[in-house]
Amino acid sequence: MEKIKIILVDDHQLVRDGIKALLGGIPEISIIGEAADGEELFSKLDTLKPDLLIMDISLPGVSGIELTKKICCSHPGIRVLILSMYNNEEFIFNALKAGAKGYLPKNTTRDELVEAIIAIRNGGEYYGDSISKIMLKSYVKRASDEEKPAVKPEELLTCREIEILKLYAEGFINKEIGDKLGISIRTVETHKNHIMRKLGLKSTVEMVKFAIRNKIVEI
Repeated sequence: MEKIKIILVDDHQLVRDGIKALLGGIPEISIIGEAADGEELFSKLDTLKPDLLIMDISLPGVSGIELTKKICCSHPGIRVLILSMYNNEEFIFNALKAGAKGYLPKNTTRDELVEAIIAIRNGGEYYGDSISKIMLKSYVKRASDEEKPAVKPEELLTCREIEILKLYAEGFINKEIGDKLGISIRTVETHKNHIMRKLGLKSTVEMVKFAIRNKIVEI
């Protein structure tokens, strides 16, 4: 199996050294480069051709969130995993809107970091347990506050997740969705799990109701 090629993006050498030490013995992973800021990162992207970036949010000049947005536009094949000390909902949701495929706190374990890297490289997304709880708590709080506008699906779901939610609501099953989108059944199921976790839903029926209620699909 081809190694997952990673560039570390953090302005602290000590942090980059720590991540390299954590991942150094993992056979599936290769750290091919480092960058302390956006300018240095963009100077290396086309030459090194990474599969994934492990990105901090707090960077000199352009933030990791803005960098993520730029990377997703200019190099859509490169996936971004945010590794940050900032774990409040504003940073998390802004990172996901920018196109990040995962978000972990900096005190994460090596096993979880490796799990996240592999999941993202295989086409999925990954959020640490603490991050998922913050996302869910935020959604429940917003959804239960009648004095505030309802949370829009695009605030919580990626474009792909909305597309898959729409297909479920239209009555398609996993295999049919996979065939339509050119992805595996396992990937469809992974997206489904992410949708339900983000929205606090427990079944396909609840997903369909949510899609109808939010006019993702017309009945």
